[in-house]
Amino acid sequence: MMSEEKSLNFIEEIVEDDLSTGKHNGRVHTRFPPEPNGYLHIGHAKSICLNFGLAQRYNGKTNLRFDDTNPVTEDTEYVESIKDDVRWLGFQWANELYASDYFDILYAFALNLIKQGLAYVDDSTPEEIAAQKGTPTEPGTANQYRSRSMEENVHLFEEMKAGKYPDGAKVLRAKVDMASPNMHMRDPIMYRIKHAHHHRTGDKWCIYPMYDFAHGQSDAIEEITHSLCTLEFIPHRALYEWFIEKLDIFPSRQYEFARLNMTYTVMSKRKLLQLVNENHVSGWDDPRMPTISGLRRRGYTPASVRDFCDRIGIAKRENLIDVSLLEFCIREDLNKTAWRRMGVLDPVKLVITNYPEGQTETLFGENNPEVEGGEGGREIPFSRELYIEREDFMEVPPKKFFRLGVGLMVRLKNAYIIKCDDFVKDAEGNITEIHCTYLPESKSGHDTSGINVKGTIHWVSIPHAKTAEVRLYDRLFQSENPAAEEGDFKDDLNPNSLQVITAYVEQDLAGAQLGKGYQFIRKGYFTLDKDSTADKLVFNRTVTLKDAWAKEVKKG
Repeated sequence: MMSEEKSLNFIEEIVEDDLSTGKHNGRVHTRFPPEPNGYLHIGHAKSICLNFGLAQRYNGKTNLRFDDTNPVTEDTEYVESIKDDVRWLGFQWANELYASDYFDILYAFALNLIKQGLAYVDDSTPEEIAAQKGTPTEPGTANQYRSRSMEENVHLFEEMKAGKYPDGAKVLRAKVDMASPNMHMRDPIMYRIKHAHHHRTGDKWCIYPMYDFAHGQSDAIEEITHSLCTLEFIPHRALYEWFIEKLDIFPSRQYEFARLNMTYTVMSKRKLLQLVNENHVSGWDDPRMPTISGLRRRGYTPASVRDFCDRIGIAKRENLIDVSLLEFCIREDLNKTAWRRMGVLDPVKLVITNYPEGQTETLFGENNPEVEGGEGGREIPFSRELYIEREDFMEVPPKKFFRLGVGLMVRLKNAYIIKCDDFVKDAEGNITEIHCTYLPESKSGHDTSGINVKGTIHWVSIPHAKTAEVRLYDRLFQSENPAAEEGDFKDDLNPNSLQVITAYVEQDLAGAQLGKGYQFIRKGYFTLDKDSTADKLVFNRTVTLKDAWAKEVKKG
């Protein structure tokens, strides 16, 4: 039973009720059943957290089962990426299984239904079958193949399995009810012919079960107690239960919850594939993509994604979740875990005129001041010539500008107080150099100057700075709900979703680790990209320090 005081969602209530009545002998056994035809996205993360989280909470098990019944679109690349994503989120499956493990059993189940007079081989074309199904307001019509004898159906189905017929020549259909108000119950297709190489079974099979015939039966074979899926599968539930009843197998039960819809994002695997194939993004793991691999590359943490899934909860109604909540979750996590470093994204040169030429001083900075003890620290070289952010200097500063302008004083982070004396411009009027003097007695941690300044800015020592390519990622779409827009959803792509700049970072970042979060002080959270090499540092912006989009909404 749950120990948390947090109120239960409706699925947890069902599980608690089942446990209290001794249903399934007090077992909780869930499954996560992706089709290996693409990369998982944040919507799948919600399902993963639900299925594995339930099993953890109630001392149960979760199977990872690949729904590999369509050999044309599936690949071992996707299988491996899915396993990586589940592990990265912090979960481990009890059993790694495949629908293809059950092809022999499913074939036997199909023969069982044929012999019961509950399935038949149909020679109709897909267009004919669609027309015969009728409409939601008109019943379907049976064709001549529906009355084939049991013996003929067994013989034809065996010939289908033996490879006698070409793709599309015949299908096996369940004989249910052509007048059912549920279109899924109007003699659904159970098997189709596909002469295609399967990534696990090779060329053993040329007939493959449809989702509705493979899914529920796989649940039953594995004795899954709670089969959780999204709301679009509600119409499939009646067929799920019909197959289980007619085959007299373990009574797995399907429960539906609302899928994740998120602002400024599309979740359709088909649309995401379009973005990849048409080179609107660099691949499935492009940091702008809502894929788990994209989020990981951008610098999102497993803890932040799990926190997000927990906060949005499990509901029975569809709703649109604001992506700002996901960004809030990563800011919360990285504030506690990211190491602080200095990086100047838009540099201008600053010269401390009274600091000795050629001298280098070693200063100290904490790794994370949010943690007691600072999580250790690093040495920061300081010299006469520094880079600072261009925005931290104004030629004519307004009142309450607490950074640099002629006559103004500011503290350099972890270093000294400096006073701006003058600046140099080029022929085009651009400021190229700022001249300051420093107060030697104002060193951070040992300040005896008695002077208080309101502003602190970050900096990087020019002789020690490391050059880095910095990729500033933003939301991929411009409108809140691009999937709902009329016309081509790609017309709504944000042209400013990626800016690539050259920045200067402190030398300690030469040893930055993949998968580690860093806060570039005052600028945002960043992570090392896989494109980095020993000769070229590449950082991705995970998220800004504050929600910049909220400001834009207020302006509008």
